[in-house]
Amino acid sequence: MSEVRVRIAPSPSGNLHVGTARTALFNFLFAKKNNGKFILRIEDTDADRTSQEYIDNIFDSLKALGLNWDEGPDVGGPYGPYTQSERFDIYPVYVQKLLESGFAYECFCTPEELEQEKEEATAAKKAYVYSKKCENLTEEEKAQLRAQGRKPAIRFNIAKAQKAFYETSILKFDDLVKGELQMDTDLLGDFVIQKSNGAPTYNFAVVIDDALMKITHVIRGEDHISNTYKQILIFKALGFEVPEFGHLGMILAPDRSKLSKRHGATAVSDFVKQGYLTEALINFVALLGWAPSDGEEIKPVDKIAADFRIREISSSNSIFEYDKLKWMNSHYIKALPIETLKEMLKPYLAQYDLSELSDAQYTKMVELTREPLTLLSDITDAVPYFFGGANVMVDAEVQSEVLDTDDSQQVLTAFAQQAVSWDWTEESLHDKLEVFRGEFKEKGIKPKVTMWAIRAAVSGRTRGADMVGLLEVLGKDIVIARVKNAIKQESKI
Repeated sequence: MSEVRVRIAPSPSGNLHVGTARTALFNFLFAKKNNGKFILRIEDTDADRTSQEYIDNIFDSLKALGLNWDEGPDVGGPYGPYTQSERFDIYPVYVQKLLESGFAYECFCTPEELEQEKEEATAAKKAYVYSKKCENLTEEEKAQLRAQGRKPAIRFNIAKAQKAFYETSILKFDDLVKGELQMDTDLLGDFVIQKSNGAPTYNFAVVIDDALMKITHVIRGEDHISNTYKQILIFKALGFEVPEFGHLGMILAPDRSKLSKRHGATAVSDFVKQGYLTEALINFVALLGWAPSDGEEIKPVDKIAADFRIREISSSNSIFEYDKLKWMNSHYIKALPIETLKEMLKPYLAQYDLSELSDAQYTKMVELTREPLTLLSDITDAVPYFFGGANVMVDAEVQSEVLDTDDSQQVLTAFAQQAVSWDWTEESLHDKLEVFRGEFKEKGIKPKVTMWAIRAAVSGRTRGADMVGLLEVLGKDIVIARVKNAIKQESKI
């Protein structure tokens, strides 16, 4: 196996989790770094939890992140099919090989009998290991059990495989991330590789698939470490070359608990819906357990791939810092060309009538509001005062504490009178407002109070887009109409 071949093999039982996306990314980076192949395989053997919706979500999420695969269910390849449920005719062939070589045997134990064994182990305060009671059944005994209607599962013979390939019961392997790992295989117990209904188990199917697809490196989560020992023995028993393994630490929430929806988005599609740019998300995920050699965290995936070093991935768990992701997302939003950003923001402005604004006004609105955006979805609450014509929603606290004061009423009355004759350009508005503030400063009203009054009347808020830009976008007629609407009846001109 000279060509590096890696794979991501998600189970379509839910939307693509950010943890699975991180695993996919590290496989993708390793393949690109080594001029290898990145393969997508769908492990859909759990029919009860599998749905086409989740399969589509996996495809769409990986493509959105730019993690395009070289071989897979939709693009084909020399070692297909790449959907596990389409490979069911392959697995029995290798089950039979293990039976014939003695590395596997039929097990007729019922669920009730197995549960009894587990209860006895618990009572004896011992870790449960299958008793191997079916290992040496005679053909006559098997026939009698079949006559009772029992269908056998197939178990892998751990002890025989271990003795055949290793001197002791200790199995060791060099993990690409965690270094040397080892386990006493006597503690594993003979595990099922084919269920009584003929379906292969995960640990068996994944070995056959990886072997036949020529996978050279298996990079996955550390929750698979216990499976790796079993899989290595199956590789050996079938005469397959054993791939190299690397196990990634978990991704934890900021409170160091398991990352879940209670902390925020967890699926890639959820992040995208909230307005995270996929470039920012993939950049952030790359830093969960790995660091660039030059210390620069903001960089595109091609530069990350060129710098990627799998042996330098941290063996520890990583913390998913939502605040850092938002900061990074903000950076990427600011870097977008204005025309691109305008298009990307439109889905989040669906509640507004964009036809109220010309393209030039829309462009200016985006320029005025992009700076504080950490998510594309932030735009929804950042721009309501750009719409609605002469009417604007005013916060109750702003109404009572700003607009209803005597100082504000004096400011607004004067503004409505003077602004009618102003030249409504950015430069002119800037100069006029400077003079206007100065006039009221001489009357004892602070410039901040003056500007708050105008902003509150025009936008309904005391904070927001640059004042001059806001006035320019809204236009003279709408601005003066809103100001007049904010003047109390007794103060009307």
